[in-house]
Amino acid sequence: MWRRMKTGLIVGFVLLGWAGTSSAQAKTVVGDLLPENGVELEISATSDFYSQYIWRGMRLDNDYVYQPGVSISGYGFDVSVWGSFDTDQNDGLSSDEIDTTVSYTYALEGLSLGGQDLAAISLSVGHVYYAFPSPSTFSKEFFLGVAYDGFLAPSLTYYYDYSRASQGGGDGTYLVLDLGHSIPLAEEYGVTLDLGGHVGYNQRLFIRGEGGDLGLSMGVTVPLTTGLSVSPTMNYSLPFGGVEDEDDGNYEDEYFWGVGVSCSF
Repeated sequence: MWRRMKTGLIVGFVLLGWAGTSSAQAKTVVGDLLPENGVELEISATSDFYSQYIWRGMRLDNDYVYQPGVSISGYGFDVSVWGSFDTDQNDGLSSDEIDTTVSYTYALEGLSLGGQDLAAISLSVGHVYYAFPSPSTFSKEFFLGVAYDGFLAPSLTYYYDYSRASQGGGDGTYLVLDLGHSIPLAEEYGVTLDLGGHVGYNQRLFIRGEGGDLGLSMGVTVPLTTGLSVSPTMNYSLPFGGVEDEDDGNYEDEYFWGVGVSCSF
């Protein structure tokens, strides 16, 4: 049953990506009907394939994984569903996962502090529900974040997992600083070199003590059509403290690669 559901998800996102390339001139619901009636929504979808699944410095799956996602956003709200599915099941980790996220982001437009315009700063709040179908467990997190839409696009996000370990939860906190920068490679075609990194601090989230991880990524985004792009990436994860300690998390540094396809409507 679950295998058939996974196959349906894969086929669905392939068709969704194909639909994003359509050049038909007919009006669409999202692009025409809703805006004509004063409703502004954006729908986006991703379809990613990675050599393994690394999350916050922890290796959740050593096999190849397929990770599709779809989100609907508007008026500051965003609702998204994302999944990660083991394609081989060779390591016996049962890492299949479906996450549902609801969030709200507020940009500080029209506000100033000491004469400085705060329009580039945004605040966010949200909740994530992690479902793990194979062991029939789950985890739940609240998060708060602040981001700056400027050089290196820094963002700081605090996650609080309030689920008990017996339910499948982490019962801990995670604080992460993300940075990113894109460099034009072929400006005429919108091709960019994308550099990213994060450093996270883990306090008893799926570990007994404290630790964290450093993550680095380098990729290239290549627009294929309007609203459709492909992005191959190389990634490095370096856990430290309790995440790395062989008597606690016992995770190692990892290199992994991926290829992502994204489209928006």
